[in-house]
Amino acid sequence: MIEVPLYFVHHGAPPDSNVLTRIMLSLVVLVLLLGFVTGLRELVRQTDQACGWVADLAYGAALAYITITFVAHSLQAGEVIAANEPVDPTITAEGSYLLYGSIGRILTAVFLVAAGYAAVRSGLLSQWAARSAYVIALINLAFVPSLYFGNNTGQFFSANGWGTTATIASLYAYWVFAVGIALLRHRNAHHYAGQPGSTSENRR
Repeated sequence: MIEVPLYFVHHGAPPDSNVLTRIMLSLVVLVLLLGFVTGLRELVRQTDQACGWVADLAYGAALAYITITFVAHSLQAGEVIAANEPVDPTITAEGSYLLYGSIGRILTAVFLVAAGYAAVRSGLLSQWAARSAYVIALINLAFVPSLYFGNNTGQFFSANGWGTTATIASLYAYWVFAVGIALLRHRNAHHYAGQPGSTSENRR
């Protein structure tokens, strides 16, 4: 949420400090995301073993997303560090187009669907978590075909457009933020599980 505005504060090629700062922020966020998905997987497994495979799917998709984003960051940072004058790595780092764009969007969708389903099905959270995850996942899937629409960064819907790689890519962060707060408020993983009317209780 802090990183995304940095993409829009400069017209043309941004200064090196801008690019490297947003990449540094993202590195921290990705490590935190790894901790989040690992914790979520364990909570789901402790609450309902039957949902363990769905939690594993969410974890795997998140791990793949984190890995390819690290690679994309490396490509962009390399362009900036090696250049003698400011460059816009969202254009010049061609290898990062799909990593930030279509590949990132489809992996995000898989993560959201699996994580939202597992969190609700296991009884960790109420229905809002799954429904909001599904909506954001559908939005991400809608941007997978953006690879057909060129590399104009000023275009909302393109392989490396500001909609595909920055705006839409940030939506999952709001979901993770909300779910994280909800889980912290209910530190006992069985807050919903076993309660009258809960999904897990109904299955029992």
